[in-house]
Amino acid sequence: MNTTAKLELDGNTYELPVVIGSENEKAVDISKLRDQTGCITLDEGCGNTGSCRSSITFIDGDRGILRYRGIPIEELAERSTFVEVAYLLIMGKLPTETELRQFSQLLTKNEMIHEDLKYHFEGFPPNAHPMAILSSMINATSCFYPELLKSEPTEPFVIQVARLLSQVRTIAAFAYRKSRGLPIIYPKPHYRYTANFLHMMFSEPYQDFELEPAAINALELIFLLHADHEQNCSTSTVRMVASSRANLFASVASGVCALWGPLHGGANQAVIEMLEQIHREGDDGSKFIAAAKDKKSGKRLMGFGHRVYKNYDPRAKIIKRRCDEVLDRLDIEDPLLEIAKHLEEVALKDSYFIERKLYPNVDFYSGIIMRAIGIPVEMFPVIFAIGRTPGWIANFREVREGEGGRIYRPRQIYTGETLRPYVPLKERR
Repeated sequence: MNTTAKLELDGNTYELPVVIGSENEKAVDISKLRDQTGCITLDEGCGNTGSCRSSITFIDGDRGILRYRGIPIEELAERSTFVEVAYLLIMGKLPTETELRQFSQLLTKNEMIHEDLKYHFEGFPPNAHPMAILSSMINATSCFYPELLKSEPTEPFVIQVARLLSQVRTIAAFAYRKSRGLPIIYPKPHYRYTANFLHMMFSEPYQDFELEPAAINALELIFLLHADHEQNCSTSTVRMVASSRANLFASVASGVCALWGPLHGGANQAVIEMLEQIHREGDDGSKFIAAAKDKKSGKRLMGFGHRVYKNYDPRAKIIKRRCDEVLDRLDIEDPLLEIAKHLEEVALKDSYFIERKLYPNVDFYSGIIMRAIGIPVEMFPVIFAIGRTPGWIANFREVREGEGGRIYRPRQIYTGETLRPYVPLKERR
């Protein structure tokens, strides 16, 4: 097999190394292209550009494969927990029983945020979006740990991990309570990770929230399935910021900001908004599906298809079963959920969607589950952020401990004005 690729440019031939990954993925190494040719590559949106080498997550969109550190997502969803998966992603291996117990104890020990941070929450307006609060408060939290601000922290990395991974759910729950004008609910050490989050979200000072196992398990699965997903927009942002030697909290806060965008973390929210629109129009989904097939209608079936997966999203297959279980267990009567079921049923049988491989994706089912649990739509991207935190931390670590340590600095093709003189203000027309 050839290990180089040839590029012909201006009558010259250049040989470029071919890099082959552990899953036989191939990439042409252009790291020295500018030095050799004076040219750069242009790939707007980076859809065909490998920005790094990573050993964290493998995706094969054509075959519908997703693996964390080599382990199929199906096995992890069936047998693991979110905390164990977080350890796997960040530390690079499954923990022993002792390691998992110690890691869980660290999460419990670090679940409380500094009490002075409550004053920061009070500075946000009542209608502040929880994602704005989350990103700001994660960044502010780093100020209470001076060790993080050193160029080379001497504190064990696992302590930093435990603080961020544990406190992100505390901050998220406090952000929700703040956005609703509700009193803050503190975490309880005897609750496990996901149950504690629901407790902080929905309990009252005078009465604890009744924790339904089906709801806990469903939300736990959502966290696990979103824990990492290769070099998406937010993860790439975290790596970019980490390369500047910014601290862990600042880097992850940048990921939250990127995730906030409606084209990234807002997909499951868009599903619910679509269902609400269908309901307002008195439709059961049939008219909307017919309109979605017509390119001129402007209607788009949200929660179907995926940019990476050209097959069925493996996470969707897993979460669909849990979605059905939750709806049956909670016995919820919701017209939007009935519309969602109808859309799913039609799309899975309709040749139009099958031929275009527009299968329901993880956002479709996660949005339905979160609505059934009682999580409001503005919190959907926050839930996504909690789940994605282990992946962001793992990628941060890979950047900081990787070889080279160069700051990320993409190039561009300039398309603006050529050289021109400065015109004094009075002479401008």
